[in-house]
Amino acid sequence: MTTALITGATAGIGAEFARQLAARGIDLVLVARTAARLEEVAAELRSRHGVGVETIAADLFEESGVAAVERRVRDDAHPIDLLVNNAGHGLVTDFAASPLDDEVRHLDLHVGVPLRLTHAVMQGMLARGRGRIVLISSVAAFTPRGSYGAAKAWGVSFARWANLRYRGRGVSVTAVAPGFTRTEFHERMGVATTGVPGPLWLDVRDLVRLALRDIDRGRSVSIPTLRYKVIAGLARVLPARVAAAGSLAPND
Repeated sequence: MTTALITGATAGIGAEFARQLAARGIDLVLVARTAARLEEVAAELRSRHGVGVETIAADLFEESGVAAVERRVRDDAHPIDLLVNNAGHGLVTDFAASPLDDEVRHLDLHVGVPLRLTHAVMQGMLARGRGRIVLISSVAAFTPRGSYGAAKAWGVSFARWANLRYRGRGVSVTAVAPGFTRTEFHERMGVATTGVPGPLWLDVRDLVRLALRDIDRGRSVSIPTLRYKVIAGLARVLPARVAAAGSLAPND
């Protein structure tokens, strides 16, 4: 039976990956900070889909939390066949005004943690000759959008290289780069989204369905929906000042 490990698995994109993978009959290892919420989600998925669901309550801002997840993905007796690096958060403060510790933690969550987990799972996957690794990036990776866009650009760049390097050995690496998606992500950031046009919003179910299609095909980068493919393409050729327009503002 295939097993998938998902970080940030109790809400938003991570939770939807868990639902759609469970519907395929894939066993799950769910990682999030809150044990009670993890158990609630796990119980629902076990009941609805009859899959095995492990939980790891781990704060990925803490070394002990990352180390706990690393140990699990290195467990060759119970191998991870699909790793979904989804955990993330945003910063709304201007970079120059942002506390340095916040910026470092932000960078580590989006780059350091997925790098460590990918490295930890890769050896076993290569030895077995199969595996899939997913990095949840953002369409912001293609635009000048502060430290968030810069951190997300790492996932796209790394996936392009790693997929080229390892796909021939049975291990694919895919960066998923969604646009605005209806989850609680922006609310948690404390930013206003009222200025975002309706057609730019993605339904999380459609997003994950399209992403899984690209992951199944072993693509290095998945940009769900044609409209965001066009936006990402334009961002590469437009002047930086134009591509950077429309950043979200904090709520009052």
